[in-house]
Amino acid sequence: MLTTLWFLLSAGAIYAACEYFVNGIEWLGRKCRLDATATGTVLAAFGTALPESAVTFIAVVFGDTPEQRGIGVGAALGGPLVLGTIAYAVVGIALWCNRHRLQRPNAVVKVDNARLARDQRWFLSIFVVKCALGLVAFALKPWLGVLFVAAYGLYVWRELKGGETAPEEEELEPLKFQPRSVDPAMWRVIAQSGLALVVIAVASRIFVTQIEVIGLALGLSAHVVALVLSPVATELPETVNALIWVRQGKERLALANISGAMMIQATIPSSLALFFTPWLFDTPLIVAGVLTTVAVGYLWWLFQRGHVNARWLMPVGLLYAVFAAFVAWHLA
Repeated sequence: MLTTLWFLLSAGAIYAACEYFVNGIEWLGRKCRLDATATGTVLAAFGTALPESAVTFIAVVFGDTPEQRGIGVGAALGGPLVLGTIAYAVVGIALWCNRHRLQRPNAVVKVDNARLARDQRWFLSIFVVKCALGLVAFALKPWLGVLFVAAYGLYVWRELKGGETAPEEEELEPLKFQPRSVDPAMWRVIAQSGLALVVIAVASRIFVTQIEVIGLALGLSAHVVALVLSPVATELPETVNALIWVRQGKERLALANISGAMMIQATIPSSLALFFTPWLFDTPLIVAGVLTTVAVGYLWWLFQRGHVNARWLMPVGLLYAVFAAFVAWHLA
């Protein structure tokens, strides 16, 4: 009962904190003169990806056994898989369910398709190299982690430079920390975003722990919990952010947040794992890499066509079910 209570309380805290975070990060993007895509890919993604990156850092740097350090490697592969499947499917389902309330009967996804397609290509080029390195062993491999850090730096520079010259001035909800002001103070924007992020990080850690306890109580093996359930829990902030933004009709921010978080997951945790582990994949991790590549390849094909319906995003979530079924079968 105590585990269930903590599970529900932490889930509720994550959702409430995400409401404050997305509100604050929109205002921060406005203050920094960033367009919606850059706000999602850089500001929101960097904030929500910090907890998952911390999990990888702690596992690979302070892990006492190869198994503990392997958790960090699994997190570096599991994060992109969850985001590329479940998170995009949630956006499609949420937009489809809210199409009438948002007065979008055709449920067309309103985003910068060319820019998102470019993000998918960028991610795939890095992710394929990352997976290839997991299949071979050689002395200089740890030093390649520097290249992944540089790749993320180049991505951020490109996103900040590639936005519109005049960011769109869409109406924002009042800042929750200063609801009566039409132009809230910068320090209040930063305080709201920062405090919300702290709550998200703490609540996410509690949520992941309760997921692990519940999984083991249901008779699931520790490997199934680590490979299947934990990644879903650690990527919950990005998924909740996307849900909130889609309900507000701001799927551009939602998809940009997911895309930016995927880029972080493809580079920063991977570089840490390359520095401190052999970075060699077992069969479940190879399957995770293949399914992530298939999912992102499908998403790239959708966005480069220039016209995406919410229904077309839903099937990509089934790939995570395929992964879960494979892991359960492989470890049986």
